[in-house]
Amino acid sequence: MRKVRPLILVTPATQARGTEFADASINLSQPYLAAVRAAGGLPVVAACLPESGYVAEAVARCDGVLLTGGEDLQPELYAPDLPARLRATVRHVEPERDAFELLCLREVFRQRKPLLAICRGQQLLNVAFGGTLIVDLPTQRPNGLRHRRLDRKDEPVHEIQVEPGSRLARLLRATRVGVNSTHHQAVDQVAELFAVTARSTDGVIEALELAPAHAGALPWLVSVQFHPERLAPRQPRFRALFRDFVRACGGE
Repeated sequence: MRKVRPLILVTPATQARGTEFADASINLSQPYLAAVRAAGGLPVVAACLPESGYVAEAVARCDGVLLTGGEDLQPELYAPDLPARLRATVRHVEPERDAFELLCLREVFRQRKPLLAICRGQQLLNVAFGGTLIVDLPTQRPNGLRHRRLDRKDEPVHEIQVEPGSRLARLLRATRVGVNSTHHQAVDQVAELFAVTARSTDGVIEALELAPAHAGALPWLVSVQFHPERLAPRQPRFRALFRDFVRACGGE
């Protein structure tokens, strides 16, 4: 009998005008779906509907959830009194997506489903549990690395130091790894639920996992600031991250 692939709910970005009728629409880069499929999962793109009943059922019917990258979070979620100079750096917020993904996180933790969060997904995860963000790295960390490298989105542009003994270190089989980087925001104050498991050479937080005191909150959780789905086609170590996630979604 053929083994049933674990069903992975993948959250999309939103856009004000789509291509068919110029209506409000969703969009998603194919590499997320390809990485899940290559790892043995069956990806399903979620409808971005911030309705508690829909979200509860969608999470219940799936075996795991992948939060993807995208535009900035609403500052009101983590810094309502943000100075104007920083507020001006915030681009293309997606209020409906924020509300939808916050509901997703509530259900993921209530239903105890495996979770992989990438880039914006990591930022939202931290904010959802009381953490904060660096609003704009070039402004607030002017002497740091250049992290928004959209010109090289599919290749490593800087190294990260991975915490020995972490799940991420075991999967990547290394504690120093080159990664891509396409963001201008990042995790700042870390929510109590999480522990930092990787940083870039300038100190920016590149990965989170559950803190030891909260290790039982979910069966599997890794979040990363970089984009492993874009590195996986050419680098086996990043494919291992998706395989382990899909295995956890299958109950292994």
